Amino acid sequence: MSQIVNMLDAKSSLSRLVHDLETGGAQEFIIARNGRPAARLVPLQAANADRGRRIGVAKGRFTVPDDIDRRAKEVADLFQAG
Repeated sequence: MSQIVNMLDAKSSLSRLVHDLETGGAQEFIIARNGRPAARLVPLQAANADRGRRIGVAKGRFTVPDDIDRRAKEVADLFQAG
């Protein structure tokens, strides 16, 4: 069930509303202006699902060449020269 929150309360307690959505304490909030629904605040499901899969996504897909740092000083000098 959606909770209806008036605009002023939503503005003053946005952090708490977002926390409730992130932790599962609420599924959505309806923000009302002058007693009429104006917007819906819902959690981003896709963003939460991808958080744990970002690091190591390319593991095993390529090998790092042994001479990867061969030109590191030359590249650093180019950045410092500008």
